[in-house]
Amino acid sequence: MAHAEPPLHVLILAGGIGSRFWPASTASRPKQLLSLSGPRSLIEETVERARTLAPPERIRILTGYHLVEPIRRALPEALGRSFLVEPHARGTAPVLAWAAWLVAREDPDAIILSLHSDHLIRPPEEFTRTLRAAAQLATDQDMLVAVAVPPSRPETGYGYIRPGEPLPVSEGERGLDGFRVEAFVEKPDATTARLYLEKGCLWNSGIFAWTAHRFLEEVRTHAPEVGEHLSLLEEDDAEGFFQAVSPISVDEAVLERSGRVASVRATFEWDDVGSWEALTRTRSADSEGNVTVGSVQAVESSGNIVYAEGGPVVLFGAENLVVVRTRGATFVTPRERTGDLKELFRHLSEELRDPEESTE
Repeated sequence: MAHAEPPLHVLILAGGIGSRFWPASTASRPKQLLSLSGPRSLIEETVERARTLAPPERIRILTGYHLVEPIRRALPEALGRSFLVEPHARGTAPVLAWAAWLVAREDPDAIILSLHSDHLIRPPEEFTRTLRAAAQLATDQDMLVAVAVPPSRPETGYGYIRPGEPLPVSEGERGLDGFRVEAFVEKPDATTARLYLEKGCLWNSGIFAWTAHRFLEEVRTHAPEVGEHLSLLEEDDAEGFFQAVSPISVDEAVLERSGRVASVRATFEWDDVGSWEALTRTRSADSEGNVTVGSVQAVESSGNIVYAEGGPVVLFGAENLVVVRTRGATFVTPRERTGDLKELFRHLSEELRDPEESTE
């Protein structure tokens, strides 16, 4: 008699500001609510992919109170809209531990897939196939599984995975490779990134699969910043839990410390759409190399990235600029400085950090 497959539960991380897409991305309308790769917002695309893995009642969106209504408005009525609202932003390790505890209470045999709400992934069929293989590997090997992406360039904005010994992937998923993770390595400089590619390292996509039970055990064992406070969840004190934990990412708290981490090599194209420069990969350029979104006219101009939603933008004799016009602010910078927007963000007043909010 065949055994029923354990149910997949999808967690979609949808907090954060996306400051490297300022001023279009703000605290009140973060990057996942923008249409950066096509007509639909990034979170719409994410939920659509999630529905190929689980029904709406097993899809949960993890976010803050202030984003519940904007996200709800962004999602079509037919899509999953179950929110887990973290009382305080403490990083991905605490919120994923809390979510895993809630899912495990409902379904002790649950397999959890953790996705980000602001990734670009194509084609969706290969995403589904890879994630199902990752879930099976997590079950078969009783390990935490990170999806690794073959790099297309020496990227300095991503973390990397160093592959270890091979692991078998279920027979039904041909063409997918599994392996133990030898090490996670942090975001490198340009020279180191090229070296990582030569050594066969892969991008860490931040997409994970694990059983709820195994993840909570690894949190208890390796992440005292979070694990020491799980007893508060047993008392249904989520507020106290989030007050007590230290802010920390799941990569640092668990994956980099655990010896039970595996990976599946993705067969899909992936981009975390991390800065305005990413539009050159998600949108087609004109004959002069200008990439535009919205009402834009570029005359005797080349190599520009232009985003216009607060009105038209006209360029004349401009080269290699990023120009962003929104209802609340206009931003101009040389393309080579787009990676420094987090530094700029620290210098902005509260009113400028969220210009959309201040104009309402």
